Amino acid sequence: MANLEGRTVLVTAAGQGIGRASALAFLAAGATVHATDINETLLATLPASDRLVTARLDVLDDDAVRETVGRIGQVDVLFNGAGFVHAGSILDMKDGDFDFAVDLNVHSMVRTIRAVLPGMIERREGAIINIASVASSVKGVPNRFAYSTTKAAVIGLTKSVAADYVAHNIRCNAICPGTVESPSLQERLRAQGDYETTRAAFIARQPIGRIGTPEEIADLAVYLAGATYTTGQAVCIDGGWSL
Repeated sequence: MANLEGRTVLVTAAGQGIGRASALAFLAAGATVHATDINETLLATLPASDRLVTARLDVLDDDAVRETVGRIGQVDVLFNGAGFVHAGSILDMKDGDFDFAVDLNVHSMVRTIRAVLPGMIERREGAIINIASVASSVKGVPNRFAYSTTKAAVIGLTKSVAADYVAHNIRCNAICPGTVESPSLQERLRAQGDYETTRAAFIARQPIGRIGTPEEIADLAVYLAGATYTTGQAVCIDGGWSL
C-alpha cells in the first residue's frame, strides 16, 4: 500500500460504500483525510482519529464546494465518490432525472476539480481520482441509460483533465468498478421485489463468481493516489465482467 503520510485527502460521499472504505484506507495509509458527505449522520459513524475531519458537503452547491476547499487549504489528493444509479432505458428516463444524473455524477466532479486545481498547479503536484463505472463507455448495460451515459462522461472528463495538466505533475485517473457490495446495491436489489433471485442474477453475471467489496476498490484508490507515473487511465476493477 502507498505511504500517504503528510498528504491531505478530500473524499466526497464518504458516509458509506466505496467512499467510506476509501476514506478509511487513505487514513490507514497515513494521510490526513477530510471526509465529506451530505448525510452527517453517516459521517458520525466514522471512527475518531486526529487525522480524520468530517464535514457536511453538498457537491451540487458551487459555493459550498469552494468554501470547503478553502477551509481545508492544501488538497494533495481529491477522491470524487459522489454519484447515483438511475434505473431505466432512454425511453424510461424523465428529463429531470437525467439532468440530476448529469449534475451529481458529472458536474459535481467538475466543481471539486476546479476548486482544487489552482493549488495543485501552484505546488506542481496532485492526484485526482474519479469514480466512474464499467457501465459506461467500457460496457453497455441494460436499463442503465442515465448512469452509463454520465459515467462515460466521467471517463472523458478524467482523460481531458489528465491531458491538460500532466505537465504540471497532476495525475487524474478514473476507477471503473463492476458490481460492488454497498447500501446502494442493497436498495436496488430490494427494489426488484425478489431480493434473493435478483442477487443471484447479479452474482451469476460476475465471471469471478462473487460481488466485489468496497475495500477492494479502496485499495486501488490508495494505489492511484501514490502512482506518480499513472495518469489518464480508466482502471476496471470488476471481477472480469468487462472481459
